[in-house]
Amino acid sequence: MHLGLQLDEVPVHAPPPPPPPPPAPTATLTASPDSIQSGQSTTLTWQTGNATDVSIDGIGAVQASGSQQVTPSDSTTYHLVAKGAGGSQEATARVTVTAPPPPPPAPAGPSDEELFGQNVKDVYFDYDKYDVRADQQTALQGDIAFLKEHPNIKVSIEGHCDERGSTEYNLALGDNRAGAVKNALIQGGIGADRLGSISMGKEQPFCTESNEACWQQNRRGHFVYKR
Repeated sequence: MHLGLQLDEVPVHAPPPPPPPPPAPTATLTASPDSIQSGQSTTLTWQTGNATDVSIDGIGAVQASGSQQVTPSDSTTYHLVAKGAGGSQEATARVTVTAPPPPPPAPAGPSDEELFGQNVKDVYFDYDKYDVRADQQTALQGDIAFLKEHPNIKVSIEGHCDERGSTEYNLALGDNRAGAVKNALIQGGIGADRLGSISMGKEQPFCTESNEACWQQNRRGHFVYKR
């Protein structure tokens, strides 16, 4: 009988599994607002995970998560790179920069005709007279000064009368009144080519009541802006 040795069986163990790979980094990047006018600012906000090295182009190294205000002069795409043991991850955020709207137009100043109406004063006369009264010289000098400051303005001077007297008489009186004002303007340095005159007589009264206060309003040299 053959005797043999029986060796104890030695169990064979499988090698341990390799360690799991390190997790890949994660990254997000946003801009709020993502559209701005030139000169305005926006806020970049980012979050990363599993990263040891985070940077944003144009800014440099940053913390793993955070926010920062930026003021780009032109439309810009911000580029974030997050690096870690598991690789790298990128994220971008686009900021559109637009030109600011044009300034509103400057408010238009008053027209020559509006200035004329605000500054030129009529010249008033005594009953049955056409010489310029002393108390009307201030108004007349103001008219001359205005017309000198606005050399493009031309005027017509209407001679008006109150209701007393005949139509023919008042037409002649109105003509004398318009002529007196026109001559005073010419003597004050206003070119005759800028001045016209016409008699309205008593036909277009400014006031229609029959009393002295009303008649005084109608005895005048009235300035009319010529378009």
